[in-house]
Amino acid sequence: IDLSGTLVEQPAETDTLTILTGNKPVSHETRLRDVERGLQAAATSTSVKAIVLDLDSFLGGEQAVIAAAGKAIDKARAAGKPVFAYATGYSDDGYQLAAHATEIWLNPFGAVILTGPGGSRLYYKGLMDKLGITAKIYRVGSFKSAVEPFTRTDQSPEARDANQSLANAMWASWRADVGKARPRAKISGYIAQPGPLIAAAGGRMSQAALEAGLVDKLGDRSAFNSRIAAIAGDSSDGGLNDFQAIPLERWADSHPEKSSGTPIGVLTVAGEIVDGEAPPGEAGGTTISNLLLDELARKRIKALVVRVDSPGGSVIASEQIRSAILQAKGLGLPVVVSMGGLAASGGYWISTPADRILADPATITGSIGVFGILPTFQGSLAKLGLSADGVKTTPLSGEPDVFRGTSPQFDALMQGSIEDVYRRFTTMVAQSRKLPIARVREIAEGHVWAGSTARQIGLVDGFGTVDDAVAEAAKLAKLDPASVRPLYIEQPLSPWRQMLKSWADTNEGEGDSARASDPWANLSGRSERLLVRALADA
Repeated sequence: IDLSGTLVEQPAETDTLTILTGNKPVSHETRLRDVERGLQAAATSTSVKAIVLDLDSFLGGEQAVIAAAGKAIDKARAAGKPVFAYATGYSDDGYQLAAHATEIWLNPFGAVILTGPGGSRLYYKGLMDKLGITAKIYRVGSFKSAVEPFTRTDQSPEARDANQSLANAMWASWRADVGKARPRAKISGYIAQPGPLIAAAGGRMSQAALEAGLVDKLGDRSAFNSRIAAIAGDSSDGGLNDFQAIPLERWADSHPEKSSGTPIGVLTVAGEIVDGEAPPGEAGGTTISNLLLDELARKRIKALVVRVDSPGGSVIASEQIRSAILQAKGLGLPVVVSMGGLAASGGYWISTPADRILADPATITGSIGVFGILPTFQGSLAKLGLSADGVKTTPLSGEPDVFRGTSPQFDALMQGSIEDVYRRFTTMVAQSRKLPIARVREIAEGHVWAGSTARQIGLVDGFGTVDDAVAEAAKLAKLDPASVRPLYIEQPLSPWRQMLKSWADTNEGEGDSARASDPWANLSGRSERLLVRALADA
């Protein structure tokens, strides 16, 4: 399993020109579902002797997505398949995944660098003041920190408290996952005092990781390949130190999803929620709702699982998707939401129709709040000696006027609209979660929560994977979970794109067993971007 790039819920669609020209996307994306299916098939295959996790160019993923992949690795190991992980260096994400392996290999010149979630963001208020740009903010909630870079030069106390609490919860979840997978590793000491451990190891960071029990073996790619070849056999092409292998893409394609059993629909809502149509990797309100409505018209599925991995987005598109889910409920179908790495703001909006909500302790959810930002440039124009003037027939003529500034009437209209959406949002949450509206307002206000906390305050019902959600939906439909199968409701690839994908996968698979890379270039550019992204979208 070559996890170059990122591990995601749903990869963004690569444009045709990129495929035809042979250019690589900016970052390769591997679908979690393919990893889970590949591991499940490998666990029961007599032809598979071992499973290799090639993490040399792994750029990470949402913590909850990595945790789900870790659970799939655990199941493969429980079925008797040894799992071997290799990388020149491990950061938080890569190590969280590698911790589930039977044997972790590290290059002697590499290191395990664990930093925990955190990071900084830019604040634009000072620059905007110098340029004469005014940011008109319309908002409800104390914790919608996305607007603060335009109104402040630092975090507000409320935002700092919320962000620190979220980071602490995410870190606790990471340590719990890694600690359970690798209980003998001296993680706490390695993180708290790495200097003395490295000094005791003669300055070798790899040796320090070995002595702390974070890894099992030190060796280069050649030594690792020889280890696997001793188990799986040498490669048929006679390559030096290669082993017999099949890439994940080809293995997953040759082991399609289960086709027998009562179908439980699984609708994926991944990426930013946008109006209209959108390709995979974005959640177009029209695209997603039409997919579900078309499937409901076929009358095949007996229950519905909605897999949400979205930071939110358009209110109109979110409501369009929620309305389609409500139609499924109107037909008597039980609905279970399975939250991935992100289910915040609009991602939570579309989750409100669910009979049950399952998440991961590291899911980022909540952000029940609404805001709008509008820049105006009257100050900028004045600095340049420019001005604007005009006429009106009503108080709203020419609004929003970004050259002269918005009128009080327009500001009141915008703020009233924001407050109305917020009232609807909190009312939906109160009704769906059976919570008093006063309690919802306490935990709303744009506050972002980790899944572990969200369960405590009643925003989710429990923890579980997509498979757990399918089983839960089956029970609600009074079906035996063993007799059902997931039926993924998604856009089919056209024959043209299927051909292009097959061609691209074939090219990607070449040289998998002995691929080299420069992981440090990847690691050095990583700055806990996923957490920062979630906070920025909140």
